[in-house]
Amino acid sequence: MASDSARAANGHFDELRGTSAPGSSAGLTPAWTQFFGALHSQGATDLNQRALSLRQPTNADDNADEAAQQRPWPLSLFPLLIEPDDWQQIEAGVRQRMRLLERVVEDVYGAQELLQRALLPPALVHGHPGYLRAMHGVLPAGGTHLHIAAFDLARGPDGRWVLLAQRCQAPAGFGRLPENRRALSQQLSEALQALQVQLVAPTYRALLENLQRLSPAGAASHVALLTPGPFNENYFEHASLARYLGLTLVEGSDLIVRDEQLYLKTLTGLVQVHALLTMVEDEYLDPLELRADSTLGVAGLLQAMRAGNVLLANAPGSALLESPALSAYLPALAHHLLGEELQLPSPATWWCGERSAMQQAWDALRHGAVLPTYPDALADAGFASRNGQRVAEQDIALWAGRIQRRGEHYTVQTHVPSSHMPSWPSDGTSAQIVARPVTLRVYAVADGPHSWRVLPGGVAQLSGAAADLAGSDDGGNADVWVLAHGDVGNSEPLTPLTPHETTGALAQRKPFVKRRAAENLFWLGRNTERASNAACLARLTLRCLYAEQPASAPLLAWLDKMALANSLVLHGMAPLPQGRSAFERSLISSLTGSQGATSVGYHLRAVRLAAAAVRERLSPQQWQMIVRSEEQLSAHDANHDPAHGQSAHQALQLLQQISDQLAAMTNAQTQRVGCDDGWRLLDAGRLLERQAFLANALLYGLQTGSLHYSDGLSAVLALVDKQPPMNAPDGQGPALAGVIKLLVLDRSNPRSLGCIADALRAQLTELAGSESSQLGALVSDLPDPTQWDFTRLCESRPDGSAHGHYFALSELLLQCSDAAIQVSAQINARYFSATTQTQPSMGQP
Repeated sequence: MASDSARAANGHFDELRGTSAPGSSAGLTPAWTQFFGALHSQGATDLNQRALSLRQPTNADDNADEAAQQRPWPLSLFPLLIEPDDWQQIEAGVRQRMRLLERVVEDVYGAQELLQRALLPPALVHGHPGYLRAMHGVLPAGGTHLHIAAFDLARGPDGRWVLLAQRCQAPAGFGRLPENRRALSQQLSEALQALQVQLVAPTYRALLENLQRLSPAGAASHVALLTPGPFNENYFEHASLARYLGLTLVEGSDLIVRDEQLYLKTLTGLVQVHALLTMVEDEYLDPLELRADSTLGVAGLLQAMRAGNVLLANAPGSALLESPALSAYLPALAHHLLGEELQLPSPATWWCGERSAMQQAWDALRHGAVLPTYPDALADAGFASRNGQRVAEQDIALWAGRIQRRGEHYTVQTHVPSSHMPSWPSDGTSAQIVARPVTLRVYAVADGPHSWRVLPGGVAQLSGAAADLAGSDDGGNADVWVLAHGDVGNSEPLTPLTPHETTGALAQRKPFVKRRAAENLFWLGRNTERASNAACLARLTLRCLYAEQPASAPLLAWLDKMALANSLVLHGMAPLPQGRSAFERSLISSLTGSQGATSVGYHLRAVRLAAAAVRERLSPQQWQMIVRSEEQLSAHDANHDPAHGQSAHQALQLLQQISDQLAAMTNAQTQRVGCDDGWRLLDAGRLLERQAFLANALLYGLQTGSLHYSDGLSAVLALVDKQPPMNAPDGQGPALAGVIKLLVLDRSNPRSLGCIADALRAQLTELAGSESSQLGALVSDLPDPTQWDFTRLCESRPDGSAHGHYFALSELLLQCSDAAIQVSAQINARYFSATTQTQPSMGQP
């Protein structure tokens, strides 16, 4: 199937056949022959099925890990195969480049001899926005600036690899490798074993152990990974990498600097962080000394680093190494600093800030690419692609004029036609292999002082089949298999890595929960319950309004009071039954939460916002349920005609679907309760909302008198059990005493106030660490079900009304409602407010 397809275009190297000769009749390379032979594929249908499977979550087991996430990047079914001899050339060249870049960054932030000897132009150092003057003279903890870097390579038509660019700030793709390898190991296990593919796990472990070794606390160091947060395009990758390395995933708001030391804010105090793997660009790391408008970093972080109390990987200030103009000076720098020739050449490069290079750059424009010397330098020219663009003939004069005016902003580089690799489209409808332009991104990591190793693999960045430049965003990526001559040892571990620890260290290690994550989990539980209550109350109200037997006046008064109290309708309208038509319209139109009422849609959006902030702790299924529920309500609102509104029947169907999804969400949440204090807080938030909602529903039932009627009692039971109401004639429905026993006193009923109070006490006891002093402060306001007396709660005293007043029951319901508010405020004050309390490091999470 592969022998007659997927031919590279003329002038491009053909990875499948190992040649760039146009129209060559060469067969597949030995490696690709072995790959396809080991697939045991049954043809296009089988490959389509495998490709479609790659689009599923990488880890379908909800209980496998809190951070299991759906892979958001497209992954090609076929990997890029690198022969051992080719890899030897790449590995040696990348390690040399790391040694060279480390020497350069040491000099520009130290003696600056390269500037004094005119080996580097000052404009590429001091004129680069990535040069951080605050870092001049700073020796990073451990003495290493570059702990990780990415290098983009392309194979030219002659089959030789050329190094195109380097990325030293938050290199993208590093977190994709374990996920890509895990996914392909499930689809291509036979080929993976047959080809003797080198393992990537040892390199990740080397990075982790070196960070601990070089950080201030040594092997006991607490290492965290700093991410910009869930709204960053690479957040999934950051979460995946943190999970794989066993690091704490943190955002800037999770951290604080005190006394020149970096701390993580947890529920139980401040925990010191000794090393930080940063996936945030340098300029955003510290709003005190860098960008003042940054919300991604930590105030005082650079001072903590200067004091030697925290290791940052990479050390801030490496952004200037990413300038493509630096490639023009690296050959001479290699001679001066290393006494060596560059083993991996770069494309011919001209920085147009030098007059002597400008004429040569103009001559190369027709066959070259224009790149920005500084970040965003070409934004005013309508050019944003990181890989440059070949200049069309009609634009030569235009670009020459721009270079003449602002030459320092432009770098011209010879265009290298990228090789083409075989790819199987992931749409599930393909019938043949296609050739795709590809660039290779590889990674080097520090494994000791001034020592680096190259990860045997990488990310193959694909472009569309017709594209001339690889590395664009339209083609996804492929795994990279580096082949070995002999046995590669044990199979690739698919579980997260952890540093080697003694049994005693493991026994002493205590879990902790980030304060921000705990607060968002608390509100995730509360908002999920609020949304569920709102959906159920809206369904109940519509069913009662359209019941075959007309609702009693007290029931209508109760529905009106409940709808207003829970903001399902707008305030100011006539009460039921007089304003029934307006009430119904307001209830239905407000479901999306867009009419000023905090109805179902409002709470679903709050659920999604809270969930997004703790996305790494949710399974793919949990996240998808949340997204689907909100999108379903939004789509329903967008599709109906505003002039005619929605019918009650349509609204009931929608509410039923959303209620089912919310029940599934709640079930998924309760399965995680007890895992740690974050999930206990989620359950506590859910129980507090349930307690307040039920207590108010019963209290309003007493105030309106609806609990003295069969339809009112049935409605309360339906609201709690999430079932449609069963209207029955008076005298044939449930009795008030029975409802009190079931919904207040029955501690075996999970929907009763007694059972809710017991569950809250249990969760708060665990949350408080079982310390009596802390426990008393949290639960003293919770009514104690052991003190509730059935006879007293059923007593009615005359008050002039037809049914008398249930003073004891009303007092208890008020206590339950008020307790929910008070306990919530105490949780917020105790766990989510700022604290100066510190604790010793708890080690690796």
